[in-house]
Amino acid sequence: MNSKSPVAICTWQFEKANTTVGKLLDDGHDALGAVIAGASVEEQNLRNTTVGKGGDTDREGNVSLDACVMNHDGDCGAVVCVTNTSHVSALARKVMEETPHVMLAGSGAEEFAIKMNFADENLVTARAEKSWKEWLKSPEYKPLINIENHDTIGLLALDKRGHMAGACSTSGLSYKMKGRVGDSPIIGSGLFIDNEVGGAAATGMGEEIMKTAGSFLIVELMRNGLSPQEACEEAINRIIRKNKNFKDFQVAYIAMDYQGNTGTYCIHSGFTMMRYQNSINQIIKAKSYL
Repeated sequence: MNSKSPVAICTWQFEKANTTVGKLLDDGHDALGAVIAGASVEEQNLRNTTVGKGGDTDREGNVSLDACVMNHDGDCGAVVCVTNTSHVSALARKVMEETPHVMLAGSGAEEFAIKMNFADENLVTARAEKSWKEWLKSPEYKPLINIENHDTIGLLALDKRGHMAGACSTSGLSYKMKGRVGDSPIIGSGLFIDNEVGGAAATGMGEEIMKTAGSFLIVELMRNGLSPQEACEEAINRIIRKNKNFKDFQVAYIAMDYQGNTGTYCIHSGFTMMRYQNSINQIIKAKSYL
């Protein structure tokens, strides 16, 4: 059993999502179910242009979603390039629990969603279609730092049993190439959990996060004695040392150890993390390299 009260953290200022997770934990629910419920809040939020059914399109005008989940036993599931359901975190759990695989992609994931009785949805909203047509007038492939065109929701939770779980969900970069997959559904990049150590989640420029397997790196740094804060800082420093163009993109991490201690760090200022414990949901402004 966890000697402390449950803790929930998430990327960015997704207050409702993180409160949803925290209240479920307070009521005794397990960490995995809680983080999936929290992710679903944003997957169904039409005003969120980077997650779920509110997401921006790719260059061809289609919305495709990616997600992964991981539980305290190290079991995990992921889906990529899903175009027929917004409930991709829940679908990733089904991959973990109902198949012998970790990841399903594209049409395979979509057929599995139908088999698992997920509603067949049209994910392209009127807003997204209008924005895509405007983008076509002067197409530019340059994500804006801290602007909602590449912001994932990553959630970590520690429940009353001392079990940790995480979820990560995104619609990816706005106007990405068809078939592009970032870090969010990649176990070890967008999300990683080791219940003996802790967990981490990432947001920002996925291509840069994948190059250092950022979330796995943070957990291993914590395993070697660093605090969650120190581990997040070293993971960002690793990116900066390897890429001289680091001023051109944002990467941010959140982390939590098995005792419920948390940390967050980013390249550019402007990133925030939510932290829920003892019925208090706090907005925490991350320290930044720049």
